[in-house]
Amino acid sequence: MKTFRYKIKDALGIHARPAGQLVQEAQKYNSEIIIEKDGKTANLKKVLMLMGLNVKCGDDISVTVSGADENTAAPMLEAFFRAHF
Repeated sequence: MKTFRYKIKDALGIHARPAGQLVQEAQKYNSEIIIEKDGKTANLKKVLMLMGLNVKCGDDISVTVSGADENTAAPMLEAFFRAHF
């Protein structure tokens, strides 16, 4: 299991278009990928669940990746967050 934390810097938070791109990125991996904000969790491969977390600028999130390709998926997803959020 790999986990990383990230503070959202994008003024709009995680909104529709980048959320869709993030889900597409997560779906490239076989591992289970869970995002957590304020004690609520969502499957990062499901856009409606992700949008339901209502992630805003300044929010701290954590992402947990568990599975066969976690060593590849976790750093790639962390880089995606840095590039887009």
